[in-house]
Amino acid sequence: MKRILNSAISLMVVVIVLFLVIPLPTFMLDVLIIINISLSIMILMITMNIGEALEFSIFPSLLLITTLFRLGLNVSSTRLILSNGGNAGAVIKSFGQLITQGNIVIGVLIFLIIVLVQFIVITKGAERVSEVAARFTLDAMPGKQMAIDADLSSGLIDEKEARLRRYKIQKEADFYGAMDGATKIVKGDAVMSLIITVINFVAGLIIGIVQGGGDFATVLNVYSIATIGDGLVSQLPALMISTATGMIVTRSVSDGSLNTDVVGQFKAQPRAILSTGVILVLLGFIPGSPTVPLVLVGSALGAGGYVGSKRMEQKKQAEEAAPEELPAPTEVQAPSEADYFKDINNVYSLLAIEPIEMEFGYSLIPLVDEHSGGKLISRIVIFRRQYAQDMGFVIPSIRLHDGASLGTNQYVIKIRGEQVASGEILVDYYLALEPASPGGEIDGIETVEPAYGIPSRWILPENKEMAEIYGYTVISPLTVMLTHLSETIKSHAHELLNRSETMQLVENLKKTEPELVNDAIPNVVTYANLEKILRSLLREGIPIKDLSTILETIVDAGSTTRDMDMITEQVRGALSRTITRKFCQNGQLRVVTLDADVETKILAALTKNDHGVYLALSPDIMQQIIAQLGELRKKFNELSQTPILLTSQVIRVYVSRMVSQFYPDMYVLSFNEITSNVQIQAIGNVSLGAQPKQA
Repeated sequence: MKRILNSAISLMVVVIVLFLVIPLPTFMLDVLIIINISLSIMILMITMNIGEALEFSIFPSLLLITTLFRLGLNVSSTRLILSNGGNAGAVIKSFGQLITQGNIVIGVLIFLIIVLVQFIVITKGAERVSEVAARFTLDAMPGKQMAIDADLSSGLIDEKEARLRRYKIQKEADFYGAMDGATKIVKGDAVMSLIITVINFVAGLIIGIVQGGGDFATVLNVYSIATIGDGLVSQLPALMISTATGMIVTRSVSDGSLNTDVVGQFKAQPRAILSTGVILVLLGFIPGSPTVPLVLVGSALGAGGYVGSKRMEQKKQAEEAAPEELPAPTEVQAPSEADYFKDINNVYSLLAIEPIEMEFGYSLIPLVDEHSGGKLISRIVIFRRQYAQDMGFVIPSIRLHDGASLGTNQYVIKIRGEQVASGEILVDYYLALEPASPGGEIDGIETVEPAYGIPSRWILPENKEMAEIYGYTVISPLTVMLTHLSETIKSHAHELLNRSETMQLVENLKKTEPELVNDAIPNVVTYANLEKILRSLLREGIPIKDLSTILETIVDAGSTTRDMDMITEQVRGALSRTITRKFCQNGQLRVVTLDADVETKILAALTKNDHGVYLALSPDIMQQIIAQLGELRKKFNELSQTPILLTSQVIRVYVSRMVSQFYPDMYVLSFNEITSNVQIQAIGNVSLGAQPKQA
């Protein structure tokens, strides 16, 4: 029984198709028509009560099924009308008589108006909205992906939440793409209904007069009522389904159900309601105007607007009410600066260098000050925790302070006392990241997003919704600043790892694996060399969370070589699952490869001296490689993916050092760092004496 219920929809579709062939009795047709009308009403009500389109993601498939159902009923009703003397059941007859009201001409005209409204206004509008929504959704996907990555990097969300949001974005794109095609079905259904109506009317007259021998007036009356009734019971559900189509593709700009949004947004504009009421009342006193209805409706609107305006003013006054005055703190006489630095020990405090500093202009202080509602500190705490979980390294404390020499909207980020990044924030604005093909122009101040270098605009809060409709990704000033800080810390994490941090990591591992630590340090590797290996991994974005595997590999490799570069490469190979997880997407890895001749040239250019092995590549070959990588790197930007160059293990470290000088955002991996279950797709190949080959 359960298996039959699970296949009920599939069986229903098969039965609907059979309606095109098997004749139905009039009673059965009446029941099915009522079911069709009920189903269309139900779908319309659902689309008006959902908060977002994905809550009713089955709608495109349901649209096809309901359209097929209507067409099946149309064919069945046409068969009955033409073969049963115009009698196609009580429902069709009742609807036909309801609309004609004894006058066939008026009935035909009203029916045509309903059909034209359905075809020209509703269906055409829903089709256009679906096309635009599909295009805007696809254009906005890269920006939304970047926003998710930024939230994940800053610690606002975890990996599970990021995965769910990426899945939702993909489902949203698939849904609007399906809706774009499904609206073509609605348009075809409206055209087919007109054709069936004409067939019923013309064929009915021919059959009634030629074959039935009836007089023209009687035949015209019978078949016109049946034809109009049949068309009406078909067009009413089609009209509601078309309206539901337009409703569901506009849910992206709504926060709740249609009822909630309409009531809430009208209540938020009481002055507009009050003004409308006053205008209507004034129009009522113009000679010749319908005074009573205008004054009645105007008074009702004016009273509603006045009450709403008063409530908004009371709410605003309550929010702006001054807090209770706190007693003034007792003033303490601070020592002068000269007296303080008379003590030579206090002078040494000036020599301390903070690992990370962030200075703010005056207007940005409210974003930091917790007493003013600033949330930057709490967001940094979340980011530090998330980064420790992902990378296995605890970010040092960040010193936050105001900068007297900065502009009011500026901030700078310093690593070990030196400025490495800066930006400018407009606190009362939102930053709108431009999509590849924006749906419209938004007024704003042109700028560049500081973390990723995306062309953007600072827009006013009232333009936020319109910017999202046009495909822009809109983020708050706090998110802009936090994302820039987190990305800066990630790119300089290797500089923040010092000897004491390395020893702290080892001590933490010693709690669970003391034998391994005692075996590795200092017998095989010193703290200095371990720090060098960990820094090398962090520099290239490789997590050092699995410190036990790193130490075990160092112990194994230390018996055959003392070259730290080679040991690091073996450590990377042991972390292949971690590296694969970090860079692989959906079991697939898109990369750029080096031609065999290029790898041979690089291998031959490796030179050894007293300080180790270095790459002595001729300038012309290096220029060719870098130029081709620059061209292929653009393809990764189009795919919204991290650029990856795949090489053999022997030359990976030297190629990485060369490439990082020109493209710091390009990662160089070797084949033994990728697990065997990953599908590698080469989107380009670097060769000598030729243009880059693109897949």
